[in-house]
Amino acid sequence: MRAGFPKSGRSARRSSHVLNLLRPRCARNLATISPTKSSHDYQPDIASRTPPYPKLLRKLHEVRRVLGPERQLTLAEKILYSHLDNVEESLLSNTDNGLNIRGNANLKLKPDRVAMQDASAQMALLQFMTCNLPSTAVPASIHCDHMIVGEKGADVDLPESIKGNKEVFDFLESAAKKYGIEFWPPGAGIIHQTVLENYSAPGLMMLGTDSHTPNAGGLGAIAIGVGGADAVDALVDAPWELKAPKVLGVRLEGELSGWASPKDVILHLAGRLTVRGGTGFIIEYHGPGVDTLSCTGMATICNMGAEVGATTSLFPFSTRHIPYLEATNRSAIALQAQTIASIESLRNLLCADENARYDEVITIDLSKLEPHINGPNTPDLSTPLSKFAEAVKTNNWPTTLSAGLIGSCTNSSYQDMSRAEDLVKQAAAAGLSPSNDFFVTPGSEQIRATLEKDETLKTFEDAGGVVLANACGPCIGQWTRTDGVKKGDDNAIFTSYNRNFRGRNDGNPNTMNFLASPELVTAMSYAGTTTFNPLTDSLTTPHGETFRFNPPSGAELPASGFEIGNPDFLPTSGAPSPSTPVIVSPTSDRLALLDPFAPFPESDLKGLRVLYKVTGKCTTDTISAAGPWLKYKGHLPNISANTLITAVNAATGEVNVAYDVDGSTSSIPELAQRWKDKGLEWLVVAEHNYGEGSAREHAALQPRYLGGRVILTKSFARIHETNLKKQGVVPLTFANESDYDLVDACDHVDTVGLYDVLTSGGKGNVVLKVTKKSGEVLEIKTKHTMSEDQCRFILAGSALNVLAKMAKK
Repeated sequence: MRAGFPKSGRSARRSSHVLNLLRPRCARNLATISPTKSSHDYQPDIASRTPPYPKLLRKLHEVRRVLGPERQLTLAEKILYSHLDNVEESLLSNTDNGLNIRGNANLKLKPDRVAMQDASAQMALLQFMTCNLPSTAVPASIHCDHMIVGEKGADVDLPESIKGNKEVFDFLESAAKKYGIEFWPPGAGIIHQTVLENYSAPGLMMLGTDSHTPNAGGLGAIAIGVGGADAVDALVDAPWELKAPKVLGVRLEGELSGWASPKDVILHLAGRLTVRGGTGFIIEYHGPGVDTLSCTGMATICNMGAEVGATTSLFPFSTRHIPYLEATNRSAIALQAQTIASIESLRNLLCADENARYDEVITIDLSKLEPHINGPNTPDLSTPLSKFAEAVKTNNWPTTLSAGLIGSCTNSSYQDMSRAEDLVKQAAAAGLSPSNDFFVTPGSEQIRATLEKDETLKTFEDAGGVVLANACGPCIGQWTRTDGVKKGDDNAIFTSYNRNFRGRNDGNPNTMNFLASPELVTAMSYAGTTTFNPLTDSLTTPHGETFRFNPPSGAELPASGFEIGNPDFLPTSGAPSPSTPVIVSPTSDRLALLDPFAPFPESDLKGLRVLYKVTGKCTTDTISAAGPWLKYKGHLPNISANTLITAVNAATGEVNVAYDVDGSTSSIPELAQRWKDKGLEWLVVAEHNYGEGSAREHAALQPRYLGGRVILTKSFARIHETNLKKQGVVPLTFANESDYDLVDACDHVDTVGLYDVLTSGGKGNVVLKVTKKSGEVLEIKTKHTMSEDQCRFILAGSALNVLAKMAKK
């Protein structure tokens, strides 16, 4: 174990250490609260957190009138359509008079709420500020969770991260106060866990500036991950547009037992669907197995729906939602939801109609489900535990485990932690300690404080575990390793996280991250080997005895209720304060006010160059890396220096090596900047599922800032394709995928028909006229998905330009 590392302390010590370091004497600043505030004074505004049920039920009645009472609707359709700005316009346009809505209709929606994490909130707020409005049109919240490094434990890491990011946190807090946004300071928790505990509710529709926003679907909400420009739509009361998704029904039968957990449901499903299989779909769970799952277990499953590309995932209202809502001080919401759920189907917003039709159906028997392990390097490489040791051998994966990490937004519930604690207690009774570094990340201050009260954290710490801050930390690359593993060293880690792209956690492309349940990660950490199977294998105790784990058990909710914890981690009020100045230094290298992008020229694009031809997986991590770059999320010029720095050159196999027309080499962002300085605009060519992963709008903003005008791929991930359109970049796909082979870096490209497509509201197609170095001219046919509104965004230069103009009117 890591000798000499401090254990994460008890809350009293942690609170005094952090607050003595950071707290001013009078006013709240740098994410702290006045010393006079106590948790007993905290009275959340339940009214603002309650979905507008009467309004939604009236809208559902209108939907029934437009589509006919005989039309059977899925749960996803009911909630989506009940949030339409204009029912008839959305459901009857381009849908054969409402007969073919899914995949055809452009739904113009009015979400109930917006949630933003600190890394993405910076750009979202900078964009919102350009609209010059006094407050947000819908309730919103900011959660400071992405910019806290995990290293030695919360007592050390949290104050250091707050000091290092003071400028950003002050900006976010001041903007939140001015515009009436609830601000959850650093240390309060991870956005998705905090949303589940406070904001998610059956029937709610929410946008979140993070790809794992669908976590809230575990409580029956439609929660969709978006870029900051999309969030601004809701914040300024403009309709938010979504191509009507298809609906994938996942029928759950039976009941989990033994080592199987909710995490294994989605790990198994990811293997069946792949990272592209959910694109264009909402995943809707149903069947008798639903009511056997805990509310937080449902959230875990919905959270990782992002890994298969789904628009969102959700569960119907369940009896298991009631105790969770009551335990999190939302009994009034539970009562209203119960009332709605008890009425007949035509007026019931919270469940699918009995004979609702799904576009596809997958059945999973929970009783037969075994634990799964997914990875490395992609979340859809799914292997049943019983076959994993063989896979390790076959693929020559590391057999030694270097670290086990549990928690994160995906798996940090009370139930997750209590089941992991059960295994630690079993091992401790046998005299065993973890064989490798073991980290624990509570998902929120409420979870951390409750685990402390119940001495769960003490159990982890006594075993040598390091309890990190209530933040994302290692899951998103905010991990400083101190175990001697260097960049380039082959090693394996097991995590209960949701995403495991190469180099994501520690910046080392040779770190293989295997995703599993917290229970399995914990057991594997005691074995110290990736080939261990706790269902069948034994360990040897220090006394030479044989030890085998019993299946884990744990409580769904704490017997004596949740603890609020440190009152300094409670949110600010959601009441706007128009006189509050927003803090942005003109000399800052962390924050920069935005200049609007120029409008589209009144013609086709001529003389574009191919900046780079990418081969293989190109995620938003690839396009805009996280980790240390997170500090520049509010400064577009600075963060643009990381554009595509881990992209693989299709011609040479090199990473981040771009060739200019004269054969000289440079990094990709350096070449892009050089061409921009010369007035040369460019495009990127890539393969399938371009922009997979985080809802990171910087992956669209940065190319646009550097002169990118077109992205040409075999296919796009949903969120990223939308983000590109919002920033004025044209996303095109090959009409014939094999034409990918015909285009090379530094080719010259003219668009033919693009301007006509944009000015006609999306009608028609675009041909690319490609001139090779040899002088040969090729015509590449393409496809697009640009709607009328999206064409307006691109013509205006960006969606923000359109919204700012609307706000002035």
